[in-house]
Amino acid sequence: MSRFLLVRRIGQLLVGLFLYGIAIALMVRAGIGVSPWDVLAQGVSYKTGIPFGLVTNLVGLVVLAFWIPLRQRPGLGTVLNVLLVGPSAQLGLWLIPQQTVLWAQVLVFAAGLLLLAVATGLYIGPKLGPGPRDGLMTGLHARTGRPIWAVRTAIEVTVLIIGWFLGGNVGIGTLAFALLVGPLCSLTLPFFAIRLPEPAPADAALEGELEGTAEQGPGLRAEGADERDAVRFDVRDGILLESDAAARSRAVDRADSPLVRGPQPDRAPAEPPAARPSRLIAAHWLDDRLTGRSRRPRTRRA
Repeated sequence: MSRFLLVRRIGQLLVGLFLYGIAIALMVRAGIGVSPWDVLAQGVSYKTGIPFGLVTNLVGLVVLAFWIPLRQRPGLGTVLNVLLVGPSAQLGLWLIPQQTVLWAQVLVFAAGLLLLAVATGLYIGPKLGPGPRDGLMTGLHARTGRPIWAVRTAIEVTVLIIGWFLGGNVGIGTLAFALLVGPLCSLTLPFFAIRLPEPAPADAALEGELEGTAEQGPGLRAEGADERDAVRFDVRDGILLESDAAARSRAVDRADSPLVRGPQPDRAPAEPPAARPSRLIAAHWLDDRLTGRSRRPRTRRA
């Protein structure tokens, strides 16, 4: 892996995490509802008097602790997510005034939601490890075999109810977030994805340390030599899962897990293809523009 590529990945990760915190602050200042995890952070902040940004960090640490029984190791992006999103959100809250007029509230919330989708694409695109909450969700999905939507719904409903009882802000914005964040992220994730070359044996260990062993959000995988400029994503409910081949490669390590319950439909072989409908997305759009590559198919001259 070249030094330039590593610097670019880390730089994009840092920018994405900073903007993610600012996006959270925008939605909080809109005052019409926030995401379930932010409802929890708000409730804890109200009850304890701890600043919202610090509570966000603490919640991330607690969630990261749940990775231990799932036998997942965080990557660089996971650790930086826990450390940086909270301070950037606190900075945003200091800079952005509270909105009280309805049209301004809607406008600020929409700006925050759009910025959050962009930030998600930026920090997941380098493939340096998922956020603690995403890793918990995909880890439970992999270990229990439950559908990703069921795991995601169970987690977010739980934290939403706890946060609401603690005094967090639940409103129309919470519903809008639940309905729109998935479709928006399905657009930004491939847009900001960084094409990663096959690591040399000498770089494999370093790459493993950077990415961790958690279930990665984006299943970045080239589909053959003739499709090097395209990547296949399996998109479900706005969450990008691993490719089938990558999932099967983990099966041996999971065979002895007491949490795995029989066949895992989302990890089954993709035969026939109709049994696992996937969505093919033309990925790496920004990456192609930066490297000057073209997606037009090559034609052979007679």
